[in-house]
Amino acid sequence: MSTRRNAKAGVVQRRQRTGIWFVLPTVLFTLVLFVIPLVMTIWMSFYDWPLIGQKAFHGLGNYVDLIQDDQFWKSLWFTTLYTLMVTPPIFILAFALALLVNQTLRGIGFFRTAYFLPVVIGLGTSSLLWVWLLNDRVGIFNAILLSSGLIDTAIVWLGKFNLALGSIVISVVWKTVGFTMILLLTGMQAIPDELYQAAMVDGAGYWDRLRHIMIPLLRRTFALALVLSVIGSYLAFDQFYIMTRGGPRNQTITVVYWIVNNSFTYFKMGYGAALSVILMGILLALSGLQLYVLRGETDY
Repeated sequence: MSTRRNAKAGVVQRRQRTGIWFVLPTVLFTLVLFVIPLVMTIWMSFYDWPLIGQKAFHGLGNYVDLIQDDQFWKSLWFTTLYTLMVTPPIFILAFALALLVNQTLRGIGFFRTAYFLPVVIGLGTSSLLWVWLLNDRVGIFNAILLSSGLIDTAIVWLGKFNLALGSIVISVVWKTVGFTMILLLTGMQAIPDELYQAAMVDGAGYWDRLRHIMIPLLRRTFALALVLSVIGSYLAFDQFYIMTRGGPRNQTITVVYWIVNNSFTYFKMGYGAALSVILMGILLALSGLQLYVLRGETDY
């Protein structure tokens, strides 16, 4: 009897060791690329840490300077405005596209691939592409508008705040909508067909099934997609750095752009770390709020 117990205990121990070996790469990856940099960033935020030279303990001085930093608050407000402008069109268009490709028609795979294709393009490459498209001399948009007689002179799309912000929003929607579409499509295909069939037997039409079955069962998928979209928008940097360089008149400087400027242009690494810690806190709060609002009935 004891021999059998020892054998079972040995099997359990071997399985546990095997499980540890499978989990270990992920643990090391998270530790090296997230936990250690996070701890170092928090530590640096309490120092006057020039990029070149000796560091000095600064206590809460960086956070006091942050409160008095007008450009930080302007960049935070602009980043919030950008997030509010880019998120709704991404979700509306992604949901519409997901509904279109959530069918068993012949050749539907081609359209799924076509809608997702911009996602595989790097954000830097996409931004450079849109800089060319929006160029006032050789850009295709101005060429079309001029040739059709809709405008008399070329428009400098990235030279005015409203036009620049609108252009970047359109470029980001084009670039990222396919990713959100795939998330929503995955959620749609996870809903059992029996629910729709039962609703049809009860006389429910298409809009009734959409409203009372699909949308409620997609709440968790919506929550995931919304959190990813908001985090990505608050971390926006590449498109503004490439397309506007923070202009015109520093009106399109995002929070991450301001962090990069302080850390690597003004050589204030400690202050940049403090900005990063505050941004992380804002993102954690926003993500928690979104998950709380969009929680399902069984989530507590």
